[in-house]
Amino acid sequence: MRDDTPSRTAQWVAAARGLGQLLPDAVRIADDPYGLAFTSSGLAGLVNRSQDGQAEAIARIPGLRRWIVYMQVRTRVIDDAVRAFVAAGGRQLVLLGAGYDCRALRLPELAGSQVYEIDHPATQDHKLAVLRRLGATSPAHYLAWDFETHPMDDLPAALAEAGHDPTERTLTIWEGVTPYLTESAIDASLRAITVWSTPGSELVMTYQTKAQLAKRSLGIRILRAAVQQVGEPHKFGWEPEQLPAYLEARGFELVRDVSMADASRELMPPDLAAYIALASNHVALVRRTTRPV
Repeated sequence: MRDDTPSRTAQWVAAARGLGQLLPDAVRIADDPYGLAFTSSGLAGLVNRSQDGQAEAIARIPGLRRWIVYMQVRTRVIDDAVRAFVAAGGRQLVLLGAGYDCRALRLPELAGSQVYEIDHPATQDHKLAVLRRLGATSPAHYLAWDFETHPMDDLPAALAEAGHDPTERTLTIWEGVTPYLTESAIDASLRAITVWSTPGSELVMTYQTKAQLAKRSLGIRILRAAVQQVGEPHKFGWEPEQLPAYLEARGFELVRDVSMADASRELMPPDLAAYIALASNHVALVRRTTRPV
């Protein structure tokens, strides 16, 4: 992303989460009442006037509807991982590259948990300004980190200074980040995560497959051009069969790897699942092992 500019892709994600409210109640599987506040006031106003039918019409545009459905599914899969972690006694979460994630505000299951949000200063400053404007006070702890200039090796110590306890189990959420990193940056990030993750800790991360990154379809080219234009190009992916060995070499074990296409078929009715039936994006649930790295 560009210096001093909040992440545009994070705004797109927040908008898609917020637009989920336009789906019928019976198929809405994730609610984010804050998402639209991080995008344009015009879009938020249109949705608030949704009784006139204009907003619903926009949400039926195939490309936009696909993005809304995709974010509903991805958000629900990660929300369920959070709920399972808390139900098993986990009380620490780290959001690495938090963007406009508002789980600390919107998930009642996190009451009593410590949530640490790490992100670029420009994005984090914008997020906090919007929440102040809304009168919403998040219980999260905020740690601004310029990933371009500050070494990842220094991040665990800074996180500990913010109050995180590395001896307690932690769930790290790494959502919508890995495609924008180089392989060396991903390695550095995983090294940092191992430091603040005692054995038994978990990591939920999203990723794109290498096959997806290699695609040259019109839709993919348009998406890549858009993220390239805002300074956030796609760079890296894994093939699912290669991921377990990659993680094992870095002190993690793969617990579950869910493609968004499969998750959509489980969580959505067939007509909506069809919008992302070919999506090759994945959510991986990973556990920190006792094996030294």
